Amino acid sequence: MRTPPPPPTPDSPHSALPPPDPHVVALARQCLEEIDSLVDEWAEYVGPVRAPYSDMVSPQEFRDSAWQAFELLLRTVARLPVPEHVAGVSGRVGEQRARQGVPLDALLQAARVDFRVVWAALVRRAGDEGRAQLVTSAYYVWEAVEHHVTGIMTAYQRTVLEMGRRTEDERRLWFSRLLDSGGRNPTVVQDAARALGFQASGHFLCAVAPGGGEASLRGVANALRVLGAPLQQQAVASDMVLVVQLGSRLTRDAVLAQLEGTPCGVSSAVSGLTEVPRAVTLATATARVLPPDATEPHRLEDSWLDVLVHRAGDLGRDLAADVFGGLYTGVAPVSTAEADRLLETVQVHLSGTGSIADTAAALYCHRNTIQQRLNRFAELTGRDPRRPEDAALVVLALSAHRLQQM
Repeated sequence: MRTPPPPPTPDSPHSALPPPDPHVVALARQCLEEIDSLVDEWAEYVGPVRAPYSDMVSPQEFRDSAWQAFELLLRTVARLPVPEHVAGVSGRVGEQRARQGVPLDALLQAARVDFRVVWAALVRRAGDEGRAQLVTSAYYVWEAVEHHVTGIMTAYQRTVLEMGRRTEDERRLWFSRLLDSGGRNPTVVQDAARALGFQASGHFLCAVAPGGGEASLRGVANALRVLGAPLQQQAVASDMVLVVQLGSRLTRDAVLAQLEGTPCGVSSAVSGLTEVPRAVTLATATARVLPPDATEPHRLEDSWLDVLVHRAGDLGRDLAADVFGGLYTGVAPVSTAEADRLLETVQVHLSGTGSIADTAAALYCHRNTIQQRLNRFAELTGRDPRRPEDAALVVLALSAHRLQQM
């Protein structure tokens, strides 16, 4: 039979409790001599509870921790000092089982069986004449067990939080490395896929909310997690980035539906994790050209002109000044009202079908009026929006002009 180690001087963590009946203290000290049998009895009780995680904890480790738990409980009830290594068993069990992946409810259920086993052992020792004193001290045994259970639960939850933070830190690190590598390093791509829970060959969609819009994008990420979507949500510079892996049940349209009401830039779907850095860049560029009053996601394919002009930087401003300069600084500049009217006409014409009749209908004007305005615009700027080559340039200039007004 295993003999408990000699007690050192520190008192039990339950020393603040009122002392139990001296008879109960004596019974607990006697029970210290039969811890091995108590552990056997306990193991039989918790066998069904332990079954789902029996492969996570070795039988020897399982028994050793139970032995120390019973020594802790009996020394507490017996008013004996508790060795330091025994006093810390609750925290150790909670931390170790969290790292081993043991479910918390099963762990606590097994720990509470301690009361049943200890109480049964005390009753056996007490006999008929000693049970009255035993009943009056039942609360003390229960408190000792609950203190042990609380220690397990606290350590378990703390460890889970720490593991979650560490895991999230690792995810952020690998996502940043993926972006920094531009997807060109195969080793980084494979390692990032493992850390992020992505398939390296999967299909992905990226959304970027500019600074100030991260809260709404965070809500979208939570909704997608409920749907079981593999994703990574992370701040990059001043923006919030969301990368979602698409699948048979989570299509691009399904993600866009979740993004409704969220002002953000959305990339085209890309194939392979190697393309995700480019998708993030394009979604970020789309987010940069969101109108100030935007309330919905803007897709890259609907924003290419604005994205191109914005990425051109000062060239876009120079383009607008070159194409529209004749309206304001030409030999015979027109009034601001006429210049605005000409720009509106050209904008409607180029954003529509290109039909004079359709443009006239949209502006509630006569066909001849539209023709005259287009002629006037061509005269002042040297660019005729009815010619394909000029029309392409004017469209870019209109986009640059609009972005300057934002």
